[in-house]
Amino acid sequence: MNSTQSSSRFLVAESETPEARKKRRESVGRSSGETYLDILRRLAPGATCDRIQPADADAALPPGDSLAEYDAVFLTGSPLHLYEETPETRRTVAFMRSVFASGTPAFGSCAGLQVAKVAAGDSVRPNARRLEAGFARRITPTADGRSHPLLAGRPAAFDAPAIHTDEVDALPPGATLLAGNRLTAVQAAEIRFDGGVFWGGQYHPEIGLDEVAGALR
Repeated sequence: MNSTQSSSRFLVAESETPEARKKRRESVGRSSGETYLDILRRLAPGATCDRIQPADADAALPPGDSLAEYDAVFLTGSPLHLYEETPETRRTVAFMRSVFASGTPAFGSCAGLQVAKVAAGDSVRPNARRLEAGFARRITPTADGRSHPLLAGRPAAFDAPAIHTDEVDALPPGATLLAGNRLTAVQAAEIRFDGGVFWGGQYHPEIGLDEVAGALR
């Protein structure tokens, strides 16, 4: 990611529940949204970064703001299972539909990719093979992925931090498969829906080795 001008505004959407945020802080010292905020502030030190928790009943943007005022929205990982009908999953999916409708570009990792797919009118499922934990091995870009900006600079195959019990098994109309591996067919994708665009990966490019270890614990 290139350096960003100080006028940029980013919104981190952290769909962990309060209980999951507490558990993650006890394990690695920060919630998934706090991890994203840390890395965004390092990559774009002059940008304004806000956070919202769309799974929470009282989630709200800063007063007077709208999604269209942000340059990008970032969706974090989450333990939510989107095939379960709960208030948390419904609120999270509704938020992502609002992001698509706003036209603000979005990026998400792990559950973020799953949220975007469900918001585009499709579904996700439990992993068909087994838990992919620690690292996703030999992620291989497709022909479309090799020319896509999301994977610019990536080698012909690469490993990345990953831990997920659910997966995107196929992509909705208007989406482009960018990468996959032996365990997970959809490791990276572009999804276009309702005038918006989302880029994302099933893996976690934002986390460090300490968080990999915490997840495994």
